[in-house]
Amino acid sequence: MKRLFSILAITSVMTFGVIHAQDSTTTQTTEPAVEAQAATPATTESAEATLDEAEVTEERSFTQEMKQRFIEGGPEYMGAVLLCLILGLAIAIERIIYLNLSTTNSKKLIKDVEDALKSGGVNAAKEVCRNTSGPVASIFYQGLDRSSHGIDSAEKSIVAYGGVQMGLLEKNVSWISLFIALAPMLGFLGTVIGMIIAFDKIEAAGNMDASLVAGGIKVALLTTVFGLIVAMILQVFYNYITAKIDSIVNDMEDASISLIDILSDHLKK
Repeated sequence: MKRLFSILAITSVMTFGVIHAQDSTTTQTTEPAVEAQAATPATTESAEATLDEAEVTEERSFTQEMKQRFIEGGPEYMGAVLLCLILGLAIAIERIIYLNLSTTNSKKLIKDVEDALKSGGVNAAKEVCRNTSGPVASIFYQGLDRSSHGIDSAEKSIVAYGGVQMGLLEKNVSWISLFIALAPMLGFLGTVIGMIIAFDKIEAAGNMDASLVAGGIKVALLTTVFGLIVAMILQVFYNYITAKIDSIVNDMEDASISLIDILSDHLKK
């Protein structure tokens, strides 16, 4: 849990740091342009205003545009959507780090365990597993530890502890799927409530004035847009994590079969 909160804090600091750096860069870029415009005599005041507005629009970066749209969407539902993104990314980053650390070169481990069994017996093989990180080595250790009770006991221990390791690999992944579903739902909720408010304004005004409701409808639709963006970002991380888990689980199963064969040959001698 401490690792999750640490990752969350680092993600937030990095996000705001990047936004601040981009804002500073944009400000420094626009200062020479403003000085050049001041040195050039303008023909009319309206022409100057039009030129300034066009330049500001062109120089607005993607980050600034997203910030502006986020502010326009309102703090209630946009804040909830942003919270889904931050928490989902924090969990995804923590899982990716854990899964990468859990990846083991199973072929090398099998060879080392087999050589240790031939040279030093079960205790030497257990020492090899103890010095190797990852779920495959942990499963090997449990199987070797039960090998003195027979091959059937070792196989049952490997299967049981394999389920434990699979649970550790899949830990907190369900939260990412929750945020994937929750973010667009919050966006849709904000859109529906925004549309209700817009129609309330029409009812209060007594006429269908486009300028009266256009702003409210735009704000309402922004929550849906950001909710879908958050869901798409988290979906990419979720698919990567599930694919990584499947790869590790397949490796665990294949390596476990090889260990059973090695133990069977060793116990027959």
